[in-house]
Amino acid sequence: MQRKSDHLKGDYSISRKPVEFPDRTLRCRHEIKYHISESKAEAIIQFIKPYIQMDRYSKLHRGGAYPISSLYLDSNTLRLCKESLLGHKNRFKLRVRGYTDEPEYPRYLEIKRRMNTIIIKSRARVMEKDIPTLLEGLPLPPQNYTADTETINQFQLYIDSIKAKPVVLVRYMRRAYEGTSRNRIRVTFDYELAYCTTNLPQVRLDGGGWRRNAFTVGGVILEIKFTDYYPVWLSQMVKYFNLRQRSISKYASSIRDACLLKFCAPRVIG
Repeated sequence: MQRKSDHLKGDYSISRKPVEFPDRTLRCRHEIKYHISESKAEAIIQFIKPYIQMDRYSKLHRGGAYPISSLYLDSNTLRLCKESLLGHKNRFKLRVRGYTDEPEYPRYLEIKRRMNTIIIKSRARVMEKDIPTLLEGLPLPPQNYTADTETINQFQLYIDSIKAKPVVLVRYMRRAYEGTSRNRIRVTFDYELAYCTTNLPQVRLDGGGWRRNAFTVGGVILEIKFTDYYPVWLSQMVKYFNLRQRSISKYASSIRDACLLKFCAPRVIG
């Protein structure tokens, strides 16, 4: 197996043709998160290989890691960030996700809702040039592709409900593994978490202004997602590697770090 240093170079300006990234555990799922060391991540990858395989998107990238960038939206008072930090059982996030900086490939409007322990995600495919229009609450101009207008309308209603605007970009490299059973088990490893405060309606991976998120320096965010039941082999993995579940928000931890460094206002910490 390649070492992490061999397959995660932080090269976010990927030039080859990107692919569509439909998350096969979208809509309704359970989600469990852990913060682990890089060495433990490599050991867990070896453990899970007999049960689930690298997903088709990871297979297309060197070392199995592909880049993700998300533009998060929030109110002027950072309401959504505060709700995440306080652990509200019912909350939501608004983001625009991209996998490349090439403008001719799609971005995705995403609503991520938590209802107690259940995660519900909705996403709509859009083009980069339309993001400013949509974030202003205006209708999507005529397109040469089929758009999920229902999800777009829901996204805009959420924006209007809290007067949300762009606040931060969050990027990382992901290795993903998933099963083919009806249970839709998906295990992801997220490395090199970084953020860039911004008020621009633009999703990007490259460019200046990025800072490493102190929370994950030298570590990995492990996420386990499933739609039905928790299989025995996952329980065995958690016990064998002595994993301790914790609440982790890439968005909220990035805002918290930015506020500590005086990069944002209002402050969300004392």
